[in-house]
Amino acid sequence: MEEHTIKILLLGDERCGKTTFLSRISQGRHNLNGQAPIQLLRDMNQPFVFDIRSRKGQYRFEFFDTGSPDSWRLLEPDVVIICFDLSHRPSLLNIQQLWVKEFRSTFAAGDSLPLLVLGLKRDLRSEDDPNGIIYPQEAYGLAQQIRADKYMECSAVTGELLAEAFDDICQTAVETTTAMGGQSEGGCTVM
Repeated sequence: MEEHTIKILLLGDERCGKTTFLSRISQGRHNLNGQAPIQLLRDMNQPFVFDIRSRKGQYRFEFFDTGSPDSWRLLEPDVVIICFDLSHRPSLLNIQQLWVKEFRSTFAAGDSLPLLVLGLKRDLRSEDDPNGIIYPQEAYGLAQQIRADKYMECSAVTGELLAEAFDDICQTAVETTTAMGGQSEGGCTVM
């Protein structure tokens, strides 16, 4: 059975939850429910590697986080995930004002790379946010506007929607190894 290596890059503001998300999924599928304490990964241990077997083959997912030095700009990722903090509106605004511009200017293949948007810290979404609550339809609308392939949200701390988000990321990553590629055909889907 052939093994495919797939590079997945997470872009996003500092402290938006990327490391906690990667730390939780690194503990294995049985810990995605948020019950076990999170052992935080360190940037120097990148890439964070996940080996997955399916009926379609063996896959080695290499996750890279922008928390490391600027070397992420030298990567040739197969999938890019722009992350934001659901409890911090400036993080959502930076998707369009900063991260999409970085994505498009850094990666020459930007138009053919699958682009996913991932809202993190779902457990901290609050009606009391002075900047206003970020509802899923608002974030989904932004994902559509930037022509992302998928929009997902989850909480790495509580495990809410974490397994679903991880499955969606894996599905997109696996599709990059096929002739059709990992991009969606007709626009952004909500997961």
